[in-house]
Amino acid sequence: MTSFKPTRRTLLKTGTAAAALATFGPGILRHASAQDADLAPYKSAQIDWQQVSGETITVAVIPASYFENLITLAPQFKALTGIDVRFEKIPPAQIRQKSVIDLTSKTGTYATHAADPMYYALYAANKWVEPLDTYLNDKSLTDQAWFKLDDIIPAWRSANGIDGKLYGMPYDGEVTIQVYRKDLYDAKGLKPADTLEAYMSNAAALNTPNDRVWGAALRGVAGAGQNMYIYPSIFREFGGDWMKGGKLTVNGPEAEAALAWYVDIMKKYAPTAAANWNWPDIADAFSQGTVASYIDAHSSASVINNPEKSKVIGKVAYARWPKGPSGKRTTSIWNWGFPINSALPEKKRKATWLFIQWAASAETQARTAHRFAGPTKRSGVNRTSVWKDPDYIKLMNGFGENFVEAAMGALQDDTDVDWRPRVPQWPAIGDTMATAIQSALSGQATIKAALDDAQRRIEPMMRG
Repeated sequence: MTSFKPTRRTLLKTGTAAAALATFGPGILRHASAQDADLAPYKSAQIDWQQVSGETITVAVIPASYFENLITLAPQFKALTGIDVRFEKIPPAQIRQKSVIDLTSKTGTYATHAADPMYYALYAANKWVEPLDTYLNDKSLTDQAWFKLDDIIPAWRSANGIDGKLYGMPYDGEVTIQVYRKDLYDAKGLKPADTLEAYMSNAAALNTPNDRVWGAALRGVAGAGQNMYIYPSIFREFGGDWMKGGKLTVNGPEAEAALAWYVDIMKKYAPTAAANWNWPDIADAFSQGTVASYIDAHSSASVINNPEKSKVIGKVAYARWPKGPSGKRTTSIWNWGFPINSALPEKKRKATWLFIQWAASAETQARTAHRFAGPTKRSGVNRTSVWKDPDYIKLMNGFGENFVEAAMGALQDDTDVDWRPRVPQWPAIGDTMATAIQSALSGQATIKAALDDAQRRIEPMMRG
């Protein structure tokens, strides 16, 4: 999730993971230790895992439960490869900046890091990271029959590729779906929306502020990973084309219609405060029963099903993102991936690849998800095979009706790898667009004026 500012999500996940370790730490560690000897699934790969034994690499991740689970299993990786991994946990607001500084300076501090897919265009243009094809096609480093690259969610692989080359291996990801209160929908005889028009209609039918229930909520706070996590999908669903005629274009009729829909639903049927909400605020409001529906990352299901806080457990259902006027569904696909720092010497690059191969493998994905000993289970595993595992499905469907079907349907059929413009200038463009959207939502500018102003600001960025 491309957040450029501190989010409560991080705090929530950090807190959850920390609490888990505090409560179950010894048990988890004993379990990890017990699994140290269970390396047979990895040793069945036809490669020498010990070929660069003795190397040490540093991996930068964010302090989130899905990485905490991986860190807990690091002793297994050491036992398998002889490679020491030092993890450095950096909040999302800083990890992108620190990684870019490291890559720019070529100091090689981080062998790999949790990378935002929107940064690969920048990384590839400057040759800061390695094309992973080199490592995937080297039989001494990769047993393709064992690793099964094609099993990794295609949408996330595509998001991490530039010009047909893969630059980051997906580790954990998400997809955007519709979340709704089934009890409220049933009481009104409503169905989950199949179109944006129907979503607006449902929101109107359920909007009863006097009873402290609002019809819908979307991310409103400005940021490249916040309001610009939601708006780009709407833009594409209204027929928008970021690279119209080969020129980055953010204004025009399709953009105006998309932004008008967004502003309309937020002003009419969302709580006023939602103009400054990111996803955890929306999930909190939904879990307290004050929002009837929202569209956001499937991973927010863990928050609305927290038994210590949620009042809606057992009342939640899910559906795919509604279609836009173009007839398309365009989800906000996203993942944390691992690239290889080009500044590393050869042996460390190999060690880094062995770490990435281990972390992204089906075995490690399962061990950090439904087979993880601790209470925090992952809902963003990178493998189609794991998503089809009956044990994983059973665990995930505990979040509510149709969870796995909605998420997998969106991942397989509702994807558009270019839902945001994948250009090296993205960080600045995303912030510019976020400000424009917020100015239209706040009424500081008309929709057309906000978009035209953004277009004027972005054009010099594209000229370099």
